[in-house]
Formats: sequence, structure tokens, C-alpha cells
Amino acid sequence: MSATHSTDVIIIGAGPCGLFSVFEAGLLKMKCHLVDYLPIPGGQCAEIYPKKPIYDIPGYPSVLAGDLITNLMKQIEPFHPEFTLGERAETIERLDGGRFRVTTHRGTSIEGSTILIAGGLGCFEPRKPMIGNITDFEDRGVEYIIRDPEFYRGKRVIIGGGGDSALDWTIVLADIASEVTLVHRSQSFRAAPDSVSKAQALADAGKIRMHTDAQVAGLIGDGQLQSVVVERNDKSTFEMDVDHFIPLFGLSPKLGPIADWGLSLDKNAINVDPTTYRTNVEGIYAVGDISEYPNKLKLILCGFHEAAVALNVEYQRLHPEKKHVLKYTTVTGIAGL
Repeated sequence: MSATHSTDVIIIGAGPCGLFSVFEAGLLKMKCHLVDYLPIPGGQCAEIYPKKPIYDIPGYPSVLAGDLITNLMKQIEPFHPEFTLGERAETIERLDGGRFRVTTHRGTSIEGSTILIAGGLGCFEPRKPMIGNITDFEDRGVEYIIRDPEFYRGKRVIIGGGGDSALDWTIVLADIASEVTLVHRSQSFRAAPDSVSKAQALADAGKIRMHTDAQVAGLIGDGQLQSVVVERNDKSTFEMDVDHFIPLFGLSPKLGPIADWGLSLDKNAINVDPTTYRTNVEGIYAVGDISEYPNKLKLILCGFHEAAVALNVEYQRLHPEKKHVLKYTTVTGIAGL
């Protein structure tokens, strides 16, 4: 049975701007529930380039993207946000009384008085390899995102790719799956040197198999994946029995279901009022790279500012009877709010 949740602010997107929005909402005593298609919080910073240095976060001459997410998660701990991860926000509907319901592609529903879209460049979808029948085996042995490593315990797994995700998951699953094989079309990897060294050490020790200058070119099975065809760069092929094939070739941004939510759009972004970051729908805001307005700068620090303004504006809309006074955390701290 699909789960139903209730909160104050539904945040679509758990990247850095979505996470910081939890902090700003928490200062206003507004509860948050975040929805993201990726299996972990952090957006691109966590999934695509956790080791990439970022130089324009105030107070940090340099911070790795993954470390920034770790710190943001610590910062929002006092406010106990809820997460629905590995699910794409599919529909938005207005309920009686003015609240909203967001439903994911897996049927999870979250109800709240406010929606804040912090979807970055949109919904990130996996880059799929060019295998003609790959859709026949999706969720039948082919997965593009690893949601729970334990799902692969005792299974034969082939991972395709040569980036951080492919190497990192190969290392993790080496102690969980019965067999792990990494297939990469080149002999060089686009991953952190430490990860490459660890994976090579596992291969040298016989704990994983590694095929470079090769790629998975065919899938075989009757309703369920049973084996794959691996093609070497010299066009020779061989077949491997397998339970799961996990191609990890990165993610590509697409606007996705956001395009059907009745919002004013400008290409692949959402038009907002630059004084409030409200969309054309009352109660729905957009911040970060997904929002568009004159002189927009697509910087994380700008998204932080937009989230702070949007949530304070929304608090005043929801509580017109209250005189809103900005409270400085240097005076009140976090526990006192």
C-alpha cells in the first residue's frame, strides 16, 4: 500500500538548495518533506561529482561537493525533515482548503500547505546504453539506480561504467553480491584515483572481475534477465550469466513532469517573481537552477538566498495575522527557535 504523509512544506528536490530550504523553514517552525528521484540526498553534488571542489560558497575557500552536502545534512538535523528518495514527483493537485498533494511515480503522496520546487536542472534521468531491448528488462534485472545494496546480496551483478558511481558501487557490492563484474569501454576511468586503486586491488585479489575495452551490447532472458552479451572493442563477444545489470553512465537533466503542472515556463526553467520567487500559482515557489527571472545567476549561493526569501514570504502569507519578525540565529541559536 502506498504511503501518505502530511507536512507543512513539500520540497521537490533534495539538492543543496532543497536541503538548505529545510533549515530556513525550520527557523519558521515549518516542517518539511523532501522528494527526489535520486536515491540519496544531495542532487548532482552527491550523485555525480562528490569530489568536485566548489569555490564560491561563502566562508569556504574550497569545499568538496560531497562535503557540502554532509554539512548541510548536519545543519538540518535539528528540524527532523522527512525524505522520499528514489521516487519522482509526478503530479500536483490542489485540495479543498488550499493545501496541495504531491504524488510520486510509485504512488507515495505527500500533503502540505506549501510547495517549494528546488529541482535543479529538472528531473535527472539515467543515461541508458544503446541496447535495443533494454526496456524489456527494466525492473526485471536491469536497474539504473541502486536504492538498497542489500537487494543484491548473493546475486550475480554486472556494473557498466567508468565514473565515480560505477567504481564506488563496485567496491560496495564486492562484499554483498556473490559475483561482481565491472565492464568499461576504456582502460582509463573517470573516477577518483582512490576508488580506481581500490577496485583494481579487488580485481587483483579475485574478489571482482573487471573487463575494460568492452561494453554490454546485448541482454538475454525470458521475462527476467538471465545473461548479457559483452562486446570487446575488437568486436569479439562473449556471454555472461547474470542476475542484475546496472548501467551507471551518469544522469541527464529533463524537466519531466514539472512541464505538466500548470506553471509558467521559460524553456527548461520556471518563471518566478524575483521579489518573492513565487510561481504563477499561489503557494508554489521555485528556487535554485530551476527558477528563472531577469539577471538570474545559477549559483548555489543564489539558491540559498532565494529559499530564505521565499519561505519568509510564504510564512507571512500563511499567517497574515502575525507580525513576522526576522530572528537572527546569532542571538537565538537553533534550539531556542
